[in-house]
Amino acid sequence: MTPHFCTIVPPHLLERLAQSDDPAIAESARRTLVTDAAHRTARRLLAPPAPAPEGSGTGETGARRTIYDAHHGTRLPGDRVRGEGEAPVDDATANRAYAGLGATYDLFKNVYGRESIDGAGLPLVASVHYDEKYDNAFWDGEQMVFGDGDGELFLDFTLPVDVIGHELTHGVTQHTANLAYYGQSGALNESVSDVFGTLVKQYALGQSAEQADWLIGAGLLGPAVDRGVALRSMKEPGTAYDDDVLGKDPQPATMDGYVRTHADNGGVHINSGIPNHAFYLAATALGGNAWERAGRIWYDTVTGGTLDAEATFKDFAAATVAAARARYGEGEELKAVTDAWAAVGVSGR
Repeated sequence: MTPHFCTIVPPHLLERLAQSDDPAIAESARRTLVTDAAHRTARRLLAPPAPAPEGSGTGETGARRTIYDAHHGTRLPGDRVRGEGEAPVDDATANRAYAGLGATYDLFKNVYGRESIDGAGLPLVASVHYDEKYDNAFWDGEQMVFGDGDGELFLDFTLPVDVIGHELTHGVTQHTANLAYYGQSGALNESVSDVFGTLVKQYALGQSAEQADWLIGAGLLGPAVDRGVALRSMKEPGTAYDDDVLGKDPQPATMDGYVRTHADNGGVHINSGIPNHAFYLAATALGGNAWERAGRIWYDTVTGGTLDAEATFKDFAAATVAAARARYGEGEELKAVTDAWAAVGVSGR
């Protein structure tokens, strides 16, 4: 079970921003890149962990959240500011982090019967106000960390609840399918986080598949972004932003646009648009609440023990088809999943 350092804002976007003519934007992006690179290096230098028992929690039930304040430093976790069941504090960021951890716990527990991230009651820990003008949020294999953004391009990273759900889902994947973080398996790792991140938001808001916006990170982009609504769109990959500062959203929706690159661990944040779009198509074809049938199929796939760590899109598609058949038989669920993968150019057979 290898933990990965997983961020919501991809390095290719930060690298573009680091070349900005605006010194303030460039400086924030460079600082964020340096911090992220240090975390990735530290993660790679860790000795391979010993085989872990199923789950690493205490077996206790119920959400157990603790929020810390890093005070714009980089020492983690920081000072404890709020624990499980305690009253809201004066810091809105800490309260949003607390609520977002709870919303994620609620989806996995109430819908899928999963007791926290590892399935065994793992305490949920988050640190807010990390570093100076830090333009990212990440899961480091053990806890969540949120930057406040620079206030111009990116706002507080606790604002979109799907960002919180996305990052915590990296922990679920870490404890289940453990998809390798490069190439197609890495893009699947990112996509699974987008899928359950958007389901956390939809479940919390009580939105049907038809009502949802299918955007990842809506509300995160700041006033310096003229043409952008989010970091990614599952409904229309490649349309989340087209901005003079951010550039053009590079995500493809189908295999026709698959990007071959060595950057970003082989394009894990770019090519994730393809499986993202497949989930969107399956969920909207089935209608109703996306966390119920479509989400259940994806959850069964990730937790079912059949995926190789280096699974390709084709492997994952076939596993979702098998999961749909196993749970629902030869009905509309199977057709929706099969048709969705065919529409993005991936064979699920």
